[in-house]
Amino acid sequence: MLLLSLLCRCANSGPGIVAVWWSMRVLVACESSGTVRQAFRNKGHDAWSCDLLPADDESEYHIQGDGVEAIRSQQWDLIICHPPCTHLAVSGAAHFAAKRADGRQQQGIDLFMAFVGACVDSGARWAIENPVCIMSSKYRFPDQIIQPWMFGHPEQKSTCLWLSGIPRLTATNDVYDHMMTLPRNERERIHFTPPGPNQWKIRSKTFDGIAQAMANQWCVDDYCEQPKDQLSLL
Repeated sequence: MLLLSLLCRCANSGPGIVAVWWSMRVLVACESSGTVRQAFRNKGHDAWSCDLLPADDESEYHIQGDGVEAIRSQQWDLIICHPPCTHLAVSGAAHFAAKRADGRQQQGIDLFMAFVGACVDSGARWAIENPVCIMSSKYRFPDQIIQPWMFGHPEQKSTCLWLSGIPRLTATNDVYDHMMTLPRNERERIHFTPPGPNQWKIRSKTFDGIAQAMANQWCVDDYCEQPKDQLSLL
């Protein structure tokens, strides 16, 4: 059963129609930036981020701890996971042999699948995000591969989405043509990020345009806004 809490906000949306806003409980696992969490909170949802690290923005709506445990310990309407990709992404294929030999890659696979299992067991709608990686063969092919340029950012970074119960994201602002006029080091900024202690954080942060699309398009069962006379739960 969906945990849809009714907010005390009603607005006239037309003659004789009252629009009612439903608030989802949303967990964004493996996120310390708060980008996706805040996009959903800005839409009025009860959204929380979770990571082993503290929130970059020091938000009170952040669970510092294990993401799988956070999924299993509470009830959520929508779960969005960003499992660590360090040992899974094909961009690091040159190191796969060593990572297979010492077990690091298997640890990454096990953690990814732990998130899959927790999401399935939760009964919530869910999405798991990762770059192009070996999970396309170890788990299953992703439901969608998106690019930042589909959402207003003139950059390239293939991002895979495994989805359950929610639609594929629709492009909101296609800037591909403009992007292709830029130098390669600009349109592939993530790829050219110099080594350093924060390189992983820069590479893993969700683009704002993608976060906004998630918040706008992933309303569970389209219940985010419905005419009052169509809601059987009232």
